[in-house]
Amino acid sequence: MYRVSDVMTRQVVYLPSETPLDEAARVMKESDIGDVVVTDGATLAGMLTDRDIVVRAVAERADPGTTTIGSIITREVVMIEQHCTANEAAALMRERNIRRVLVCDSDRKLVGIVSLGDLAMQLDPQSALSDISEAAPNL
Repeated sequence: MYRVSDVMTRQVVYLPSETPLDEAARVMKESDIGDVVVTDGATLAGMLTDRDIVVRAVAERADPGTTTIGSIITREVVMIEQHCTANEAAALMRERNIRRVLVCDSDRKLVGIVSLGDLAMQLDPQSALSDISEAAPNL
């Protein structure tokens, strides 16, 4: 049985909420990731995904040089403890209708991110989602 810690991505990139969208997009591209954790000072403010950029900024014709990531992030973050099972993470994603969950340790310290693609590659390696996720990490 896989644990969340077995399948999660340990690379977590943090950006301050005042970061412009174009800079955040460059960081995502250079790091080959689809999400960043957004902070307000030392406080976790939310998560920004590549989909957030498209749906909440590009589709609304927001200026990527002046629009801050803090204005479009998902503020309600969902967390799961790293020792939970991959099946529990999948159930949480299904229940909340989300594609990514922040992973914490027993002290609620952020230690990674688990995505639907991460889970698919472990739980059902023959699935189409697994094939897509393997070809394009961090979907």
